[in-house]
Amino acid sequence: MTDQDESGERIAKYLARAGIASRREVERMIEAGRVKVNGKALDTPAFKVTGSESIEVDGKLVGDKPATRLWRYHKPAGLVTTHRDPEGRETVFDKLPSDIGRVISVGRLDLTSEGLLLLTNDGALARALELPSTAWMRRYRARAFGRIDPKAVETLKKGVTVEGIKYGPMEVEIERETGSNIWLNVGIREGKNREVRKALDAVGLKVNRLIRTAYGPFQLGDLGKGEVKTVAARVLQDQCGHLIDFVKPDGEAVARKRAPARSRRPGAVRTSSGGQQLHRAKSTGGPQRKGPRK
Repeated sequence: MTDQDESGERIAKYLARAGIASRREVERMIEAGRVKVNGKALDTPAFKVTGSESIEVDGKLVGDKPATRLWRYHKPAGLVTTHRDPEGRETVFDKLPSDIGRVISVGRLDLTSEGLLLLTNDGALARALELPSTAWMRRYRARAFGRIDPKAVETLKKGVTVEGIKYGPMEVEIERETGSNIWLNVGIREGKNREVRKALDAVGLKVNRLIRTAYGPFQLGDLGKGEVKTVAARVLQDQCGHLIDFVKPDGEAVARKRAPARSRRPGAVRTSSGGQQLHRAKSTGGPQRKGPRK
C-alpha cells in the first residue's frame, strides 16, 4: 500500500498514541497483517496517516485519538504486567476498572514486586518515560536477607556488572535491620529487567520483598493495594508536557507545542491540590523505622 499523505503521522506512532499498543508492538501487528487502512492491509510501519482514514486493527475500527491521560496504580504482588499471559496467570489489566479503557504500563513490575505502576492511554508517552535518556529516578524499598557493609554500598553506588550486564550507579540507603533481614531505600535511573534484585544479589543480598515507591515525580503515596487514580491534567502537563502533544484540562483536548525538557533538579518539590507530592517518595509498605530519616 503506497498512496498516502506525506504530511501525516506514521501509523505506528498514531496507533501508539491511540493506546492500541507500543510502537514496537504495532510494527509486529503490521507485519502480521492485522492493521488495515481504508480496507487495505498495511505492509510497512512507515505508512503515514492524518487521522481521517478508516483504520482497523484486528477488524475493529480505531476511533479518534483520545487526549493523553496518566494514572497511578498500586500493583499488588502476584499479578503479571502484561496484557496476555501464556501461562494463564492474572494480569494487572485484568484487575483494572472496566471504564478506564485500554491502557499501557510505563515499564513493568515483575510478578512478586509491588507498588507504583504508571499507566497511560498514550503508547508514545509510555515509551518516552521508559527511556534512560528521560533520566527519571525509580525509587524502591527493598527487604533483603543478609547483611551489607559500607564497602558493598559504595560498590552499588558506583554501579555493578552481573553476567555481562552493566547496571548503572544506584542510590542506596540502609533504612533498618529486622532480624536476619535488612530494609534498603534504592534509587535507579535505567530500570533494566530485575535490576534491583540482580544488583543486590551481586553483593550478597537476597531480595524477598520489593516495593516501588516512586517513578520520577510521581509517588505511590497512600494508594491502597489495587487502587488506581488519575493524575490531574495540570500535573501531567507540568511534568510531561515536553513529551506529549495533547493534555485534557477541563474536559477538552488542547494541542500543545513540544518544548525542551525542563532542567528541574531531581527531587525538587512540587505539589498539586490532589495531594500528589512530587518529590522523594515516602516510605510505603513494610515496617517503618522510628525517628527521622538520616
